[in-house]
Amino acid sequence: MSRLVAAVVGTGFIGPVHVEGLLRAGVHVAGIMGSSPEKSTAAAERLQLPRGYASLAEVLADKTVDVVHITSPNRHHFEQASAVIAAGKHVLCEKPLAMNSAQSAEMVTLAMHAGVAAGVNYNIRYYPLCIEAASRVAAGAFGDLFHISGSYFQDWLLHRSDFNWRVLADEGGELRAVADIGTHLLDLIGFVTGRRVEAVCADLQTVYPQRDRPSGEVETFSGKTSSPAATRSVAINTEDHGSILLRFEGGAKGVISVSQVTAGRKNCLRLELAGSIGSFAWDSQSPNSLWLGHRDKPNETLIRDPALIGDRARQFASYPGGHNEGFPDTFKQLFRDFYQAIESADFTEEPTFPTFNDGHQEILLCEAILKSHREQRWVKVAE
Repeated sequence: MSRLVAAVVGTGFIGPVHVEGLLRAGVHVAGIMGSSPEKSTAAAERLQLPRGYASLAEVLADKTVDVVHITSPNRHHFEQASAVIAAGKHVLCEKPLAMNSAQSAEMVTLAMHAGVAAGVNYNIRYYPLCIEAASRVAAGAFGDLFHISGSYFQDWLLHRSDFNWRVLADEGGELRAVADIGTHLLDLIGFVTGRRVEAVCADLQTVYPQRDRPSGEVETFSGKTSSPAATRSVAINTEDHGSILLRFEGGAKGVISVSQVTAGRKNCLRLELAGSIGSFAWDSQSPNSLWLGHRDKPNETLIRDPALIGDRARQFASYPGGHNEGFPDTFKQLFRDFYQAIESADFTEEPTFPTFNDGHQEILLCEAILKSHREQRWVKVAE
């Protein structure tokens, strides 16, 4: 059980996921804050938390709270996370870290000067077999990196009538599919390869230039179960799909595709790496197996089993082989890593958790992707 106390900002889809992950990681959650006092109270009662905070000021005034989790809509991240840092509390923020790189750069500086732990919730890193793949790449098990390919497909915005705040540029940012799910894929690629993307060439697609906006609020992934009585047509200029070529430092190549309009794909991330000695492939919808490809001997499938994986990955596998771990476990494991770093006061020197600097780098990458699409050319990623 951690001695630290957390509070969560945001009561939509991902806020309660944070609450569950924190409780499973042994962290006490003092309360939750929504977009209104009424939502805060309702969420606290539903999640059986001690308190529903009426405002962020109330969260920051609570001296028992050591860490604040920001899970609100993207446009609030900069202001809210900055306020948390100014209050001297540690912060874990959902991605994307901010609306632009100027904001994210300022957040990196603020956290560094305040001496607080500042993390970004790139939870997909914490599937044990992703950690195992990264360890094997670093050890040279696949040889020289030739190329890497990946995709992240969903279908929750397949219909024109599907709507959420994320589709609006002023709410979620000018990039949507790439910033919302593509950043998870890009972060995982960087984590596994240890390589920085130095240039991109992107082609983005908006399937529905107009969507039907309901009169009320629609929570993420809830479109199939809701039937709004009244709608109005609104213009959409964020992308539903994107294809992106990548060029890494050192010369390796890559290609990724992201989509929120691929029927039947609920939440499917796939990654494949090709090297001079071997290859691997991993699928988030079958996260407990890692395919290992060979040229001169039979291919293998590695099952997530603490007895069969390396020391680093073993730290993030809680159950024996055959006892599957999945999406909720990645939050628990990231939170364990983050809170242990705080308790050991080790978060300023090469932290193992994804940091604000990682979040800032992702925004620089997103800005290069958007510029590449608009100018229809290769664009270097700012350092």
